[in-house]
Amino acid sequence: MATDIKDTVHAVEAAAVMGLLPARPRLLALGEPTHGEDTLLDLRNELFQQLVEQEGYRTITIESDCMMGLVVDDYVTSGTGTLDEVMTRGFSHGWGTSAANRELVRWMRDYNDGRPAAEQLRFAGFDGPLEITGAASPRQSLIALHGYLAAQVDADLLPCTAEILDRLLGADDRWTRPDAMMDPARSVGQSAEAKELRLLADDLVALLDAQTPRLLTATSRGDWDRARLYGRTATGLLRYHFWMADTSPARMTWLVSLRDRMMADNLLALAERGPTLVHAHNAHLQRDQSSMRMGGQPLEWWSAGALVSAHLGEEYAFLATALGTLRHHGVDTPPPDTLEGLLYALPEDRYVVDAPRLTAAVGDTLPTPHVSPYFGYFPLDPAHLAGYDGIVFIKDVPES
Repeated sequence: MATDIKDTVHAVEAAAVMGLLPARPRLLALGEPTHGEDTLLDLRNELFQQLVEQEGYRTITIESDCMMGLVVDDYVTSGTGTLDEVMTRGFSHGWGTSAANRELVRWMRDYNDGRPAAEQLRFAGFDGPLEITGAASPRQSLIALHGYLAAQVDADLLPCTAEILDRLLGADDRWTRPDAMMDPARSVGQSAEAKELRLLADDLVALLDAQTPRLLTATSRGDWDRARLYGRTATGLLRYHFWMADTSPARMTWLVSLRDRMMADNLLALAERGPTLVHAHNAHLQRDQSSMRMGGQPLEWWSAGALVSAHLGEEYAFLATALGTLRHHGVDTPPPDTLEGLLYALPEDRYVVDAPRLTAAVGDTLPTPHVSPYFGYFPLDPAHLAGYDGIVFIKDVPES
């Protein structure tokens, strides 16, 4: 078996990755099976640099708050702020403390310095303004959308004033109560004010769409793109808060589905810009249906990758990443009958595997699923092999 698998192995380089794919993707997704390991992010950085220099890629997007990502994009394109400020204010989920993320931002700024806008690299977060403890207030995105439109269209067309939005939004801490994630009664998402805000946000997005020809003439394409991001974020957050206040058995399924829906909408918008490298957890990028148990309740939903793949077809490509060991988290050499064990038996330290050819080499008998002793690491599901375009394998991951 190992001899057959050897024939499917290539170096983790842009040219080799592109050679595995049936078509040039608009979105090339690189997954990771665990968060917080700079070894994986260093590999991502190397691949992105090669894609920039050899394949004309100009955008990278990661699993981070889409609104905070604008801070990073402003820095790498125009030098706004300092690197320290950007790492503090431009990333969610604690990703700003990563040395590899800092190096990515520094390299992108250096690359862009002195280049015309059309040749510059761009950064984006594609996650919603969501954390495990809850969701952000829709204030920032909603007020920004209203402000963009108010500066460009007749005031009579606006469905409301900024003052009305401010009154309906109220204090931001009404929206961000951590206890609302587990207690629907603590959420304001189905209050009279929140329901009115959903209608107003919908009308503002409709106005943005209806005025597109005028707006693209009066403002830059970049400003219009940001306004669309504001609209997606405002409506997505209000929808998310609505379901946080729900008491039906479908509540958690709606919440996990809506997060990936917000991710997918942001990815599809980035695909319009041009070839983009996407980096996030494997579970958000896979083509197969996602599932988990939360509080004893089984949940099933479609990930961002599944949604995007349904829209883009072969213009979406997914490389899943698998690991051999993560010893500082108690993950030792994988059993030989698992997918990770088969890949670990090869001599190379890191490589990318042609997933369709690997599937053929494995045959009808799938490897045994690997069970991780560490809750933060998710081994690949052998049943999902057909949904991968490639598998990046890293044999041993040292502590960051």
